[in-house]
Amino acid sequence: MKSFISYPENSDFSIHNIPFGVAIFNEEYIACCTRIGDMVLDLATMYDYGFFGDIDGLNENVFEAYTLNEFIELGKPVTNAVRLKLQELLLENSSLSEDQKTVEECFYNFDHVQMMMPVHVPNYTDFYSSIEHASNVGKMFRGEENALLPNWKHLPVGYHGRASSIVVSGTDFYRPKGQMKPADANSPVFGPCKQLDFELEMGFVVNKNTEMGDSISTAEANDAIFGMVIFNDWSARDIQSWEYVPLGPFLGKNFCSSISPWVVTLEALEPFRVESPKQEPEVLDYLKFEGKQNFDIQLEVFLKPENGNENLISRSNYKFMYWNMAQQLAHHTVNGCNVEVGDLYASGTISGPEKDSFGSMLELTWRGTEPIILADGSQRKFIEDFDTIIMRGHAEKDGVRVGFGEVTGKVLPAK
Repeated sequence: MKSFISYPENSDFSIHNIPFGVAIFNEEYIACCTRIGDMVLDLATMYDYGFFGDIDGLNENVFEAYTLNEFIELGKPVTNAVRLKLQELLLENSSLSEDQKTVEECFYNFDHVQMMMPVHVPNYTDFYSSIEHASNVGKMFRGEENALLPNWKHLPVGYHGRASSIVVSGTDFYRPKGQMKPADANSPVFGPCKQLDFELEMGFVVNKNTEMGDSISTAEANDAIFGMVIFNDWSARDIQSWEYVPLGPFLGKNFCSSISPWVVTLEALEPFRVESPKQEPEVLDYLKFEGKQNFDIQLEVFLKPENGNENLISRSNYKFMYWNMAQQLAHHTVNGCNVEVGDLYASGTISGPEKDSFGSMLELTWRGTEPIILADGSQRKFIEDFDTIIMRGHAEKDGVRVGFGEVTGKVLPAK
């Protein structure tokens, strides 16, 4: 496929992608959109011009909305048809390629739009599904012999997080405050977090509502997942390590999480499916799955000091995940937990087997004992005020590239 819109070979937003998001156009008008190269397409106006008139089930302009929820709730038969129609329209010599009026009215340069949260997130769950990450953290806090807890290889460990503090890429946030207990102190102290961290994650968005008591099997999961985003689950390590026993993350996690603005569909990622790591011992029947359920998605993390340059500090891959999305959703709902359209499920920190593929500062600096040296000569044990963390991800195979763009977040001093 070749589009009439030109873009560089390394563009994340090729004609093979067709992601979905929400943007502010002309600083006043909000609509659902897609992107090809550096051009963002206003889907609401395209609907009004009749470009989607032959799609069954798309009976009203769901693109005139502040989120994608109404669109993705229509289900795969509709959302897939819209994506395929857009690919067709964007081809060379298509009817749209010769429709200068529509191109002028509906196509905007990416620099001239403001991206918004792509979905309203009713509920957010964070998993802990990278065996390398879980092992690294376990070694630090419990030693080599007890790195993985007894349940870890039997179920996708997770917790219910805070949906209200999930923000779109480019949103600055304040350093969190809370209780911490220094190693040499007898009692806790209160103040700004001193061990602020990022977590390199990806998340998936659900496209359906279920009733309490119902579950989604691993075989049904792909139909229930609309697409994926890059996810930075910021973490206050010192607050978390004091509070997490016995109930788990709370103030150390709920202050901010950042997501990329474009939701990349599972259909766009289909060519990049790969085998999952071998799971031993054998999982229970409801967690068994068929086919390739992991994805070869290359991920990079950069740290940019204020007024400084980007420093590549991690290069990882989503294919390392021990527990896949189908298993995560099956486990989440096997007890009858109901899901809602727009629910977001994060993977947990994605770490690979080598040190430069670790997905957090906690691991990269081994709890602050091995600082990272930046290009300007400064050191980082954890993230400092005014640092920006940038995450990028893409899949590439046989000349086809599908990417997510980036998710960025800047840390401001505690408020």
